[in-house]
Amino acid sequence: MVEAKFASLKDTKPHEHALRFLFGGLCTVMAGLIAKRFGPGVGGLFLAFPAIFPAGATLIEKHEKEKKKKIEFDGTNRGCAAASVDAAGASIGCIGLAGFAFVLSKGLPNHNPWLIILLATLIWLALSIAFWLLRRSRIVRRIRQQARN
Repeated sequence: MVEAKFASLKDTKPHEHALRFLFGGLCTVMAGLIAKRFGPGVGGLFLAFPAIFPAGATLIEKHEKEKKKKIEFDGTNRGCAAASVDAAGASIGCIGLAGFAFVLSKGLPNHNPWLIILLATLIWLALSIAFWLLRRSRIVRRIRQQARN
């Protein structure tokens, strides 16, 4: 289920936010250096790298382990599963972004740029929702099948 948990903001420590900021900054600097050396087309590919994902995935795993440790369980599997779900969501978002980039790259020169950006955004939204629903239906089918067995 997709939901926002604003209470979890209290669980994130300032150094974890700093780590995410550092990761994002380093990825942006590296993309700039690559663009300077190989051109903006190649640099743009690296700028699209989800810079905060690696830091976010490790923090999700760490938080899940800590939650289980508080109730005296080993949270290794739970931490890996939570990071895996986050990675699946990031992958779905990347598919949507690929659609967005495709529409922008094929944008017609005689059309209003705002219209092209709006269309690209709608394509991103449609692809992201479609792939999320597809993944969700596969999971639901798998759970139902396991319940029958």
